[in-house]
Parts: sequence; structure tokens; C-alpha cells
Amino acid sequence: MSVLVSIGLGLALLIIGGEVLVRGASSAARKLGVSPLMIGLTLVGFGTSTPELVTSLQAAFAGSPGIAVGNVVGSNISNALLILGLTALIAPIAVDRRAFLRDGPMLALVTGAAVWVLLQGELTQRLGLIAVGVLAAYILLVWLLERKRPDAEGERIEDEADLMSGWRGSPWLALLLAVVGIGLTIVGARFLVDGSVSLARSYGVSDTVVGLTIVAVGTSMPELVTSVIAALRKQGDVALGNIIGSNLYNLLGILGITAIIKPIPVPPEMLAVDVWVLAGATAAVILFAFRSLKISRMEGLLLMAGYGGYMAWLLWSAGVLRP
Repeated sequence: MSVLVSIGLGLALLIIGGEVLVRGASSAARKLGVSPLMIGLTLVGFGTSTPELVTSLQAAFAGSPGIAVGNVVGSNISNALLILGLTALIAPIAVDRRAFLRDGPMLALVTGAAVWVLLQGELTQRLGLIAVGVLAAYILLVWLLERKRPDAEGERIEDEADLMSGWRGSPWLALLLAVVGIGLTIVGARFLVDGSVSLARSYGVSDTVVGLTIVAVGTSMPELVTSVIAALRKQGDVALGNIIGSNLYNLLGILGITAIIKPIPVPPEMLAVDVWVLAGATAAVILFAFRSLKISRMEGLLLMAGYGGYMAWLLWSAGVLRP
């Protein structure tokens, strides 16, 4: 099997598997009496990040920390700059003030902490446990707040859970569907990691560059599809909520669980520029959203231009774009 076929097949299986897993688990939970809000906060939120989780774990066990960490850092950068920028270009994003005042500072705090942790050079088991604990506490906090006083973000979470739990069969068949989804993501991640490592070696570039580009964008496809559909339906606030939630899950959940199961070193080449691009991209999104409670088309264009410049620099520094 060629490298490109392996990567393409891996990405396809990850996307399909993640979708099947989320729908199966959400439907089973709904039939067993779990509230839509809790389903949205946990199963849907974490389920859409399954491609990143399985890919990072596979890469960590394969001895490719560049892909394991680059996948998360690159996904968050592409979410903030590429996906949110494209969404704003399609339709300006209105920001729900109360939800953003809760989630925006949390994203800023978590991103700042993640940059500090990455600069230490290693993701340890202890740090992983702290990250997962913070994520669990945040989910509980949001759940308690939304039960008392629902806002637009809470309605978005419940609507997304309802959409994902439309299975009409028995809960046991829904659980079987979720297991099939897990299997597809595991197989897909294996193809993706193996193909990405082979591609890196073929072109003489590092695993980190591949993780920050092909793997990161590929595992962010569910967020891209969801955000574009939301923009076409004039529901830009849904896209913003998805991106903020995804980035929080990636930093706390994906890196946290990966570090717990397999502590990994942070590639030194990522510390000079990439972690600072992550910080800058997050800051730009928060600034644009907070400034006027709206992300305009011009600001979306600036975000996309920033992503284009980052990709160009990344590929140039790796020697791919040099003559």
C-alpha cells in the first residue's frame, strides 16, 4: 500500500469511525435516560475529538512524539485560524456574551498553561492527571451553570446531542455501533500514523512537521464540516462553540490522557515557534470575539491569512518549498 493511500484511508476511517462512535454512544446514553446536556458535554464533546486521541496514542506508542504532540497543537491552530476563519468568511459569527465570558477566559487560561507545560519539554503522567482533572471539573461546572440558567451555548450543546442521538434501535445495538466506531478509529489511526511516518522519511522532514500539517488538519475534519454547515445555516455561534470546546478537549483531554497512558517528550523543534503560534492564534480569536462580540469577514480573512503564512513558514523551514 502506498504512503498516500495509507494516509487517505486512515483519515477516512478516523472520520467515519468518530461519527459512528458519537452517534452510537449518544443514542445509547439517551435511551438509558442521560440528559441531552450531559450527552453533549461528554459523549459528543469528547467523541468528536476521538480522531485526535487515538492518533496521538498510536503515535506515542509508535515512538513518534512529533506526531503525538504536533497533532494536538496543529489541530488547535487549524481550528482557530483556518476553520474559524473560513466560517467567518462564509457568514460573520455572532458571539453569545454570557457563554463567551465563561468559556473564553477558560480557553485562554488552559492554552497559557499548555504552552508553559510544553516548554518544560515533557508531558508527564502527573501533568496528564491534572489536565484530565481540570477538564472533568470544567464539565461539571458548565453542567451546573446550565441547569440553573441555560444560555445559547447550552441550547447548542443540547441540540447537538439531540442530532447525534437519533438512532431508533435498541440501546444495545447503539452500544455495538459505538464499539464499531472505536474499532474504525483505531484502525484508521494506525494507517494514518504509519503512512505519516513513512511520508516524513520519504521527504526527509520530521514527524513534527507532518503532525502539525497533514495529521492535524486531517483529524480536524469533523470540526471543519460542522463549522461550515453551521455557517451556511447562519449559525456561526455554533461554530465558535464547537471550536472552543474542541480546543479545550484537545489540550486537556487528548494531551492529558496520552500523557497518563504513555508519557512523552515534547519535540524541541516545536518550542521555538509552534507553541507561540498556538498562543497567538488563541489570543487573536479571543480578542476578535471579545472586542465587538462578533467575528467579521475581515477578521476571518486575517485568521486564514495567518494560517496560510504559518503553513508556508512551516513547509519552508522543513525544506519542502525550497528550490
